[in-house]
Amino acid sequence: MIEAILWDNDGLLLDTEAIFFKLTQDVFADLGFDLTEEYWGIEYLARAKRTRQVAHEMGMHPVHIDQAIERRDREFLDILQGPVPLRPGVHDTLQTLRGKVKQGLVTGSPRKKVDLMHRFSGLEGYFDVIITADDVKETKPHPEPYRAAMEFLGVEPENCFAVEDSERGLASAHAAGINCIVVPNPLTRIQRFERAYAVEDDVSGVLKYL
Repeated sequence: MIEAILWDNDGLLLDTEAIFFKLTQDVFADLGFDLTEEYWGIEYLARAKRTRQVAHEMGMHPVHIDQAIERRDREFLDILQGPVPLRPGVHDTLQTLRGKVKQGLVTGSPRKKVDLMHRFSGLEGYFDVIITADDVKETKPHPEPYRAAMEFLGVEPENCFAVEDSERGLASAHAAGINCIVVPNPLTRIQRFERAYAVEDDVSGVLKYL
C-alpha cells in the first residue's frame, strides 16, 4: 500500500530548470560558447557536474567562469522574487492527493531558494516534509535525501513512490530502495531511465499507480 509520494522539485513541479538553463546559455553565449540543451541535459542534469566544471571543460577562462556564474546566479535570484511557472498538471495532482497520502519534497536546492520558488507558486501547504540540500550531508544521486524524508514521515521504501525528472534523481531514489516514476522535461528526456518503475508524460500519470 502506498502511503507517501516523494516529489522532486526543480524541473518536475516547477519549470525552474528551463529558466536556469536559459540564463546559463545566455551568459555562455555572451562569452562565445554554445551551450546546447543536449550537453546540459547530460553533463549537468544527469552526471551532476557543476556549472564551473561544464564551463572549464568547454574551454572557458577561469576569470570568465566566475563572472558568468555570478551574473547567472544574480539573474536567477531576481526571477525567483516573482512567480515561477508550474509544470503541467502539478497543482491538480497535488490537490487530488491531499489527505489521501503523505507528500514530501526532496530537492537538491538550498532551502532559501526553495522558499522563494514556492512563495508565489501555490505549492505551500502540500508537503508534510521538505528535505533540501541544507538538511543532508550528501545530495542526489546519494540516497540520503530520500532516506531522510522516509525517516521523518515514518514510512518504508516499499510504501512510497518517488517522482523524478532525471537520471540523477532516479539513482537517488533507487539507491534508497524506492520505486521511482520518472516524468522527463524537455532538458532531461534525452536521458535513460531503465530503472524507472514507469515513465509518464506529466505528473498526473502518478495517479494511475495508487
